Amino acid sequence: MAREERNKKDNQVNVDDSWVPKTELGKIVKEGKIKDIGEIFERGLQILETEIVDYLLPELSEREYQEVLSVNMVQRMTDSGRRVKFACIVVVGNKNGYVGLGNGKAQEVGPAIRKAVTDAKLNLIQIKRGCGSWECNCGTAHTIPFQVNGRSSSVSVSLLPAPRGLGVAMGDIGKKMLSLAGVKDVWSRSYGQTQTTLNLATSIFNALKQTNNIVVQQRHIERIGIVSGKIGEQ
Repeated sequence: MAREERNKKDNQVNVDDSWVPKTELGKIVKEGKIKDIGEIFERGLQILETEIVDYLLPELSEREYQEVLSVNMVQRMTDSGRRVKFACIVVVGNKNGYVGLGNGKAQEVGPAIRKAVTDAKLNLIQIKRGCGSWECNCGTAHTIPFQVNGRSSSVSVSLLPAPRGLGVAMGDIGKKMLSLAGVKDVWSRSYGQTQTTLNLATSIFNALKQTNNIVVQQRHIERIGIVSGKIGEQ
């Protein structure tokens, strides 16, 4: 634990030394006026610099908090001949209430993955968790608080609250994304061409995003134990 804390401080020092903010939000973050990334989402501000995420969530730069969902070779015919590039889909998350999905293209796999990681950090979202399962009703934030739906092209996904200890009842793509988001238990239903990784991942991402768009009364928040973003130290 002490080693992880030192690594986080070292990452923040490196960002602080080399980072020259280009946006007002970046300047506020570097000045120390915003110390928790949750404040950015509460104010409804848009993140336009990846350094903001690196400064407030330095763990996202580690491989443990990144998953490459797919790497595909794409071809395009031009006047000069056939151009080959690699398209990558990457998900990042702190395993505690924040997750991002991105994609990138480049002539080599390494740069494509780095572009996808950058895109995922800029698309970072905060999710809500709780215990919305009638089978459990423990009041802890181990699953989602209510059913949410997401759609992308022909693929649609429904995520439903599950009792504690069930795990993530989804395929590998869903397990990776929900694990990085910090959701430990969930039921799911999916329809359409789920073999298409981009559409499936986007559908799951859109479903998680919906946890912020549903209005819940205060008495339900207290009963279900709904929390937004990070929960203490895990």
